[in-house]
Amino acid sequence: MTIEASDADLAVRVAEGDNDAEAEVCRRLGPRIRLYGLRHLQSASAADDLVQQVLLKMLEALRAGRLREPDKLAQFALGTCRMTVVELRRTARRQERLLAEFGPDLIPDPAPLPRLDEAQLARCVQGLKERERSVVVLTFYDEHSAAETAGFLGISEANVRVIRHRAIRQLRVCMESAA
Repeated sequence: MTIEASDADLAVRVAEGDNDAEAEVCRRLGPRIRLYGLRHLQSASAADDLVQQVLLKMLEALRAGRLREPDKLAQFALGTCRMTVVELRRTARRQERLLAEFGPDLIPDPAPLPRLDEAQLARCVQGLKERERSVVVLTFYDEHSAAETAGFLGISEANVRVIRHRAIRQLRVCMESAA
């Protein structure tokens, strides 16, 4: 039976450069930090990010010997959690204000799409070789994946992608020459 090291012992060992002590701090405090994040951030991914940020800040402080009371490691983790969540919320509010104020100026109005000449497109598709036309129709009209198209035509997926790429290039040239 092994006796678990106290928080103070772990803090001192981390300051001395003990990697096993760092791993133990992370193992011991990571789940608590995650629970704090889930409660206060209400997002699993945000809680996971909080765990990383807090553990990083804690380990940096421990390595530098900045923890005044090593026996209060858990309280230090809680305080670091609180400050990190406050900082995250402040940053989010600032970003929202800036986006509301300057966002419309940053996102230009999309240019209207040119009118598609459907008759010309039909002529261009008819001008493709049969295999190219089959790949284009199966891919874009029937919405089949490359694997499904390959299975249907009895060719490899790579071949489907090459044929599709060449057919699109031919269609582009055909449509541009008509314009």
